[in-house]
This record gives sequence, C-alpha cells and structure tokens, in this order.
Amino acid sequence: MKNILILCTGNSCRSQIAHGYFSNLLKEKANIYSAGIETYGLNKNAIKTMQKDGIDISNYTSNNVNEYKNIAFDFIITVCDNANQNCPYFPFKNSKRIHKNFLDPSKVKNSKNFDNDFDKCRKEIKKFSIEFKKEFFNYLTTK
Repeated sequence: MKNILILCTGNSCRSQIAHGYFSNLLKEKANIYSAGIETYGLNKNAIKTMQKDGIDISNYTSNNVNEYKNIAFDFIITVCDNANQNCPYFPFKNSKRIHKNFLDPSKVKNSKNFDNDFDKCRKEIKKFSIEFKKEFFNYLTTK
C-alpha cells in the first residue's frame, strides 16, 4: 500500500474534501492521510458539499502535519499555496511532491451563494483526484 498525505493550511476544508475523494477512488491501493500546518477543525460546509457526491467525511478529524513526521509518504499533495510554502521537510527521498492551489471557499467574502463556493471547490478537487488516479494508477498498484 502506498501512503499519500494531503496537506492544507488548517485541515478543515480542501484537504478534507480531497481526503474523501482519494479514499473513495483509491480504496485498497493507498493509505490516505490529511493534515494541516495548523488545525481548525472540520468545516461543516465541507461535510455538506461532500454529501452531494455520497461521500461521508463527518467522522474525519483535523490533524496537524507533525503527527505524521515518521510516515514514509509516496506522495505529498499540497492543496493550497500556504501549505506548499510551509510544508515541513520529510526525510524520505522517494516522496513525490505535487502542488495544486484550490480556492478556499470558507474565505470567500460577500458571496451571494455560499453553497456554490463549496460546490465549485468540491468539483475542482474531484476532477484533480480523478486525474491523479489516472496518471499514477500503475504506480499505485505496484509494490
């Protein structure tokens, strides 16, 4: 099994959404972890938007990246610029780092439809997750 870390600033929204999709898409192929540079708790709107795709993340926890320092990750995926810039060093030379900045729907100001912001973020992360699986499927299925 491969180990994948999805890292964001607070591990409350974007990384949790990605964690849900990666867990759903990669079931028996990878152990999925999500964490933040800080921890803000799980965002209730992230839970709500994922329910639209039938994925329950309500039992996920907001974790700090330091909890996973000793895990040899095959992939470290940062889903925001802040996490990419502040990602701690992991001493495993075979880790592949991937960065994709997604808009933080919890930070959008003056939005006319808050749900649309979360849905847009969810759809972008879903697309990224599906593309990741297609690109790295062969690697994920090798020992």
